[in-house]
Amino acid sequence: MLGKKLVTAQKRGETRALCLGLGMVACSMMMYFFIGITIVPFYTKSVWTTETVCKVLKANIKDKVLCPNSEGSEDEDIFPYPCLQVWVNLTASGQEVMLYQTEDTLERNPKCSYVPRKSENSKEVKALIERIASNFKKYQTFPCYYDPGGTQTNVILSRLYPPKGLLFAFLWPTLMFTGGCLIIVLVKISQYVSVLSAWQ
Repeated sequence: MLGKKLVTAQKRGETRALCLGLGMVACSMMMYFFIGITIVPFYTKSVWTTETVCKVLKANIKDKVLCPNSEGSEDEDIFPYPCLQVWVNLTASGQEVMLYQTEDTLERNPKCSYVPRKSENSKEVKALIERIASNFKKYQTFPCYYDPGGTQTNVILSRLYPPKGLLFAFLWPTLMFTGGCLIIVLVKISQYVSVLSAWQ
């Protein structure tokens, strides 16, 4: 009687562990799919792949512009802000090009090097942009990214999705997939050992 209860409890435990392993594998596959349709396209689309050194030539603040500078934008998303334009000397080619914060900055407003977040306080936005401009004048040499193919003649300060960020995004689903497979394998080994013990 006790032996039957132990066998029943063991089977229930194996079933739960098997369901857990399969669930982890399924969740990891969904995470892989989500990353594949969201992050990977942005990574492959970016042409600013080569790192070099940029030297600031000038950092000017122009009159206020509207953000975003694109058609079909919602009215509540449009707000005025001072336009910071940073021109740098690209060490790789010696050209004078415009610097943007990220790939997204160029898409949102190609006239400005930096696009701030929407804020009701215009004084804070102005102070932020002035501080960024002063930092560029203070630290004139820094790493940046350019397009080695020459499709884009401008440069960006940082990539939205660098290779390390992409690897980190794939790390968690990989660990979950590995853990799920390990649980399934251990359950199958346990079942195989149980069958062998029953035949002896």
